[in-house]
Amino acid sequence: MKTRSLESNKAPSADGGYSQAFEVSGATRTLYISGQIPVDKNEYVPSDFSDQARLVWQNIIHQLEAADMSLDNIVKHTTYLASREYRDDNSRIRQEILRQRKPALTVVIAGIYDEAWFLEVDVIASD
Repeated sequence: MKTRSLESNKAPSADGGYSQAFEVSGATRTLYISGQIPVDKNEYVPSDFSDQARLVWQNIIHQLEAADMSLDNIVKHTTYLASREYRDDNSRIRQEILRQRKPALTVVIAGIYDEAWFLEVDVIASD
């Protein structure tokens, strides 16, 4: 699989560790990961946003590993935030986890299924 980040000079640029467009060629598999929530396997939910965000990303990593994939395989993810107040922390933690990786991204402010959760993230990965 080959990937490349694209950005038209005729549209706004991407700020904050993502790509406006992300091209994938030669992929043989696509993995769709359902919205991952800030709950661990023992049903524990952290009380602050940063811990919840890190747990969500850890759950994503677990799902990727179950498919013999890694963060390198993510081509698109959508983050649902319970409030705009979390957007800066969300961006910081996402970039901390993904590092140099810049897949396509959408962030939506939404009513989250459980009011104890501050975010949910779904992922598309390919290899």
